Amino acid sequence: MADLQVRVAQAGPIPLGADFVCRRGELLALVGPSGSGKTTLLRAIAGLYQPAEGHIICGDTPWFDAKRKHSLSPQKRRVGIVFQDYALFPHLTALENIALPLRHLPKPTQRDRAEQWLARVRLEGLGRRYPHALSGGQRQRVALARALARDPQVLLLDEPFSAVDQVTRRRLQRELALLRQQISIPIVLVTHDLEEATALADQICVLHGGESLQQDTPDRLFRQPATPAVARLLDRHNLFNATVIAVDGQRHLQWGRFQLEVAEGLDRFAVGEAVTWYLPPSDIVLHRRDRPSNGERENPIPAMVSEVVTLGGMTSVALRVAHGDMLRFDIATHAARRNRLASGSMVNVSLLAAGVHIMPGAHDLTRSD
Repeated sequence: MADLQVRVAQAGPIPLGADFVCRRGELLALVGPSGSGKTTLLRAIAGLYQPAEGHIICGDTPWFDAKRKHSLSPQKRRVGIVFQDYALFPHLTALENIALPLRHLPKPTQRDRAEQWLARVRLEGLGRRYPHALSGGQRQRVALARALARDPQVLLLDEPFSAVDQVTRRRLQRELALLRQQISIPIVLVTHDLEEATALADQICVLHGGESLQQDTPDRLFRQPATPAVARLLDRHNLFNATVIAVDGQRHLQWGRFQLEVAEGLDRFAVGEAVTWYLPPSDIVLHRRDRPSNGERENPIPAMVSEVVTLGGMTSVALRVAHGDMLRFDIATHAARRNRLASGSMVNVSLLAAGVHIMPGAHDLTRSD
């Protein structure tokens, strides 16, 4: 088994400028808005679409090389694909669908292998059913078994769980996570669901306009987006402009009337330089009303509650600071009630220095990229 390397580019008709790696045994999620090139990239990997420039390499084998005018056929790439709409043949049973990529084997072997894969996706006893007699989740598991039955070098998943209900979706996600323990190939998942990407992926690649903006682990990506554009595409709030200042020989951020400590990252910037900073919601700490802070936490600031929205066990809170910027974070609903959070009330919060992430330059944070 081998790593998958993708570097493709073209001006049109579908703009592309993608560069990412999916290593053996990893699951890489491609995320981004509609029209960002996610499905086109899957088709390019599978050999169903040829970009104008670049290369696609699996291990030591070039699958596509624009300079050499070299492109392996889809059949020679040994790629397994699972589509959003299952793409099962309605006139074939579940077992026959799974056996399709095994036609090069003797008939008895085809059936044995198909039965084995049926069992691995927990559909024993349903092999004789036709797709119309299976639930959406069962059809998707048949499609996954068929994709893996051909012993692929790479598995491609194109929004594989979007056509099923939420309960089935979670079950299929768990089953994919379990199945990954049995295979050790690069898996590329296209999804619009950031929670799904975070739960399943070892790496996430953010795409916009066909261009890959950042690839990293989910934790680093959500805590340290490379640019404000990446932060917005990941639905991150708490992006602000500030200026680097010196206080007693140490660099701080001047944010409105507040001087903020930053744990790391400011040494790269000059005093007086305009920057953009981001704070994950988890690094906003609400001071309890019945136990006021004694200043032991960094960057304590007052703010007015602008919005409180309760969604079951969690409450979304928006705070407006003195110069007008808005801080957003979630808190357990019982804690919101204990602290009597209500629109118009004043609270104190700490902005943890370790969570402050600095990006170069000031940006127009009122528009969306």
